[in-house]
Amino acid sequence: MSADRSALRRAIERGERDGGAIEFKERLTREVHLSEGRMESLVAQLRHRVLSGDGEATYVLGVTDDGGLAGIAPDAFSETMDVLSLLAGEADAHIADVETWSAGSAGNGSTEGLVGLATLRDGGMFETDDDHLVIGTAGHVDHGKSTLVGTLVTGRADDGQGGTRGFLDVQPHEVERGLSADLSYAVYGFEDGGDDPVRMDNPHRKSDRARIVEEADRLVSFVDTVGHEPWLRTTIRGLVGQKLDYGLLVVAADDGPTKTSREHLGILLATELPTVVAITKADAVSDDRLAAVEREVESMLRDAGQTPLLVDRHGIDAAVAEVGDGVVPLLRTSAVTKEGIETLDRLFETLPKRATPERAEFRLYVDRSYKVTGVGAVASGTVNSGTVEAGDKLLLGPMADGSFREVEVRSIEMHYHRVDKATAGRIVGIALKGVAEEEIERGMALVPRDSDPAPIREFEAEVMVLNHPTRIQEGYEPVVHVETVSEAAVFAPEGGRLLPGDTGRTRVRFKFRPYLVEEGQRFVFREGSSKGVGTIRDVEPAE
Repeated sequence: MSADRSALRRAIERGERDGGAIEFKERLTREVHLSEGRMESLVAQLRHRVLSGDGEATYVLGVTDDGGLAGIAPDAFSETMDVLSLLAGEADAHIADVETWSAGSAGNGSTEGLVGLATLRDGGMFETDDDHLVIGTAGHVDHGKSTLVGTLVTGRADDGQGGTRGFLDVQPHEVERGLSADLSYAVYGFEDGGDDPVRMDNPHRKSDRARIVEEADRLVSFVDTVGHEPWLRTTIRGLVGQKLDYGLLVVAADDGPTKTSREHLGILLATELPTVVAITKADAVSDDRLAAVEREVESMLRDAGQTPLLVDRHGIDAAVAEVGDGVVPLLRTSAVTKEGIETLDRLFETLPKRATPERAEFRLYVDRSYKVTGVGAVASGTVNSGTVEAGDKLLLGPMADGSFREVEVRSIEMHYHRVDKATAGRIVGIALKGVAEEEIERGMALVPRDSDPAPIREFEAEVMVLNHPTRIQEGYEPVVHVETVSEAAVFAPEGGRLLPGDTGRTRVRFKFRPYLVEEGQRFVFREGSSKGVGTIRDVEPAE
């Protein structure tokens, strides 16, 4: 990232003065620095630097031994970071943070090349993948989703104007250095045996998010969605396209359940996502109004075939034990008074991680892609199954013609914290070698190189029509959302038609290109006011 070069100058001066935990490297290459004998020596050196710095070392990259600013070309900088990551792994350390400058901005007058400042820390990779809860938030616009989450991750009371909401507004252009896995807007966590959650001091500081990942034994990440009705497609992508454990639906006490509230609830339940409902803005209304909205929410849940469970009355243990299978815990909250915040903390600390797919091999569906200077193409998404490690050889695709591209994992990062591997449930950014960023599209999948993925253009599904003004006939063309795929498709219902409320079978054909889908995956389809859900029952590999 572009950064204040004073940090670089201080590191150089400190290294020139007393060495210790500071190491200068002009450039690292696989051919030279990973060769037999040389690698062992560099690993020992790195380990010494980390121990000398009481568990933390700084590597200044693109700098000569005497502190001169040489700069490294972007491709060479990517290779240097790859090699440093491998050396760190061998030394039971990890790269915690990287800052980059152009050699010119670092002060030598040149505009070519990059100079980097890498912070390495002891302890190897972060390994709590089995205890990382991912929560999808939903609800009507201005009902307080982001404000509630902002208060949860910081522990700060809101100012009544949605001040804590600003902590969550992360835009892709902010990701200027390294990788970013910020599909979710926020993260906080819990330590084993700790009394208080591990919260953010300054969510705008990327290193603060990395600190949460390092310190917490259990992580809770939030994937936010959009409350505006015109953006329902984006909401569906957030709820269907990520590997969520639970849904958190918010309903504002000063507004009550709306059409959007009911629609979002329907999507959460249709995708079989255990859900908790938080009534927000409890401080903004009278006790009578709050009780009335609570009854409206209970009625909304019963209309959807669910049993509401009042957490304040039945307790957190009952909520944890009963959530899902037709039971929806319900509680009152206020980001201003912090009512209900401790209850949500305890829920998220104790809710069990949901079961992962039985598929043992790695799979990630791409949600976003972008290009990072000095790193290259980055694909981000949630690990659907299996494990991925730096250096793995993968296949990316299918491309529009059904083919798969061979790629290599340069590095992996989660919430600005570089990790050596990630398993199912992790929200990660993966830097890829062997593909240009513009070739990566949402809905593509990453799978092991030795797998035999079959691109699917057509499948048979069992569907339920939730809403449609007339009947669905052959040739009906909705948008199908499955994993991170959002693609126009053509339906051919068995028997020729499906009516509102019907459950039946249909052939579904992606209109423009194939994707990697499989039997058992659930999907949502939408076209205009028409909505429905389905399950893939049989697939036909594309020819």
